[in-house]
Amino acid sequence: MTSHDCGTPTPSFQIISSLRYDPELPRVTGSLPTDEYFPVPRHSPYYLLSYHRDRLINAAKHFQWDEALESLQKDLSVFEDFLNSAIENKVKSWRLRILVDRHGKGLVEVNPVGAMDCWNLLVPPLHKSVPDVIWNVYVDSQATIPSGFTTHKTTARDDYSAARARAGITSPADTSEVLLVNPDGQIMEGSITTPYFRRRVLPESHDTSQPTWVTPPLKCGGNAGTSRRYALEQSFCVEQLIMSAELVDGEDCWLSNGVRGFVKGVVILT
Repeated sequence: MTSHDCGTPTPSFQIISSLRYDPELPRVTGSLPTDEYFPVPRHSPYYLLSYHRDRLINAAKHFQWDEALESLQKDLSVFEDFLNSAIENKVKSWRLRILVDRHGKGLVEVNPVGAMDCWNLLVPPLHKSVPDVIWNVYVDSQATIPSGFTTHKTTARDDYSAARARAGITSPADTSEVLLVNPDGQIMEGSITTPYFRRRVLPESHDTSQPTWVTPPLKCGGNAGTSRRYALEQSFCVEQLIMSAELVDGEDCWLSNGVRGFVKGVVILT
């Protein structure tokens, strides 16, 4: 990374990724028996650090931003140093929003974030705490057309803002989510989270060891989120098409993102 001042990128959007810095996270991940339960570097206070860099790299490749790609493909320690330079008080938890323009210039926005049990950052089977908040999960009333701006996270988020407004979600602090739906009626993702639903179709073998939870495939148009990748690699879930018409009022689900980890939700259709 070359600078904390992005200037005015051309075209007028940046690729982004948001993650949690939490000094308590290494205590939790360090207590896991092996690296197989959490991606390397396991003892970092940055949640899913390497996945966030990978996500930015994949976005730079998609948009053919060669200068950004060259900058992002440096050693992971360079990326971590870039984040470290933006945090003045490392004994507190922070929400970091990383923005990178087409020239590889980066900016890190640092904002306070509420305290939480870091066990909630692990996939639910590894949780050692009971979720104390259940999110209301709504379904968008209008379809969103998939594009590179839904597959990759960027500052061009008008579709997401519109979906949240239609659902009556007025603040990032709201414990509510809205599910985006593509023109074929398939669930894409949440406006700020990856959703997980109870499995609709079981394997033909009726193998009970298979994951109970499913998440929409990327071909539906949703974002390749970092916590989604973690959930898939940990076999918490598998990909499966979820039609909006299949959802049941009151059914439980999980939601995840790179700042909050995994939270419980309930689908509200009325």
